[in-house]
Amino acid sequence: MRRALELAAEGEGFVEPNPMVGCVIVRDGRCIAEGYHRRFGGPHAERDALANVPQGQSIAGATVYVTLEPCCHTGKTPPCTDALLAAVPARVVVAMRDPFPRVDGGGLRLLCEAGITVDVGVCEAAAREQHAPYLKRVQTGQPWVIAKWAMTLDGRIATATGNSQWISGEASRAEVHRLRGRCDAVLVGGGTAAIDDPTLTARPPGPRTATRIVLSPQGRLRVTSRLVQTIEEAPVQLWTAAPAAELQPLVDAGVEVCRLEGDTPAAHVKQLLDDCGVRGMTNLLVEGGGGLLGTLFDADAIDEYHVFIAPKVIGGAASLGPVGGQGRSLISDSPLFHPPLVQQLGPDIYVRARRKQTSADPGVSRP
Repeated sequence: MRRALELAAEGEGFVEPNPMVGCVIVRDGRCIAEGYHRRFGGPHAERDALANVPQGQSIAGATVYVTLEPCCHTGKTPPCTDALLAAVPARVVVAMRDPFPRVDGGGLRLLCEAGITVDVGVCEAAAREQHAPYLKRVQTGQPWVIAKWAMTLDGRIATATGNSQWISGEASRAEVHRLRGRCDAVLVGGGTAAIDDPTLTARPPGPRTATRIVLSPQGRLRVTSRLVQTIEEAPVQLWTAAPAAELQPLVDAGVEVCRLEGDTPAAHVKQLLDDCGVRGMTNLLVEGGGGLLGTLFDADAIDEYHVFIAPKVIGGAASLGPVGGQGRSLISDSPLFHPPLVQQLGPDIYVRARRKQTSADPGVSRP
């Protein structure tokens, strides 16, 4: 199962909104085939593994290990349960049940009814961690939210004058481009769009082309900005409450204008995240600035943090920090995290930290 999880990870960025899934087929203690879901619309992991069984060999009597319950419905591809039932393995070992409503135990039931031994729960914690973005979208209708920033040793993302290029080094910036290239959307606030004038594209391109989203109730997005000028490379959305007449030049340039409803930042964030879920977006990368990250933090909407720490100090009481908003009143109110992953990228330290899930979070338990 650990090998199947390794294989599943190869599909990251290629298979969304489907989940990443890996499969290993074992007979007589020996792996005879393996596979994974390689791209959206392509064969699922079970069918990929079955296609890799050496010619002339049968898997009758073998054990199939798969990281997520086999699907039992027709979507882009036929049901994986049909392929398994035709292959007649003796046993199917599943890391975790799939909460997707058209599956959710149905695949397991079909296999059991056919007389195949089914075991569920092997490496389940690791599978749930790998499937966390998929689980959140399926169970809440919202994408997995990844917050990213680069900061100095003294916790600043810009000087008091707003200068921030470049805090991090080339290796860190290359990692950010890889991160953009596997996400469905990249989100910034109107201030960042106006001051930094970013393009927010992945260079070189990754497996996904992220929609570039600007959240600005005041409509802070110029037609002359690099976002708008590169609209042929990737879509641009502006979420705003600004008068429609002021936005017509942006609409004419190809920007999708989405109207904000409600009168609080929390309501705006919820509306945007719900819409991302409706569009099938699984991973949303938030690149700031501090005001937007603070709004998301206050709304308890951030699932994962990617922080690049550069060996620089700029000081200054007015220098900008990464997360604004109201913040927490007590240290004990801070979110809990899994042990972070830490690596060195050139002169910088790269820290990745996921929030610990609670019993109220998606993907932890089910009826």
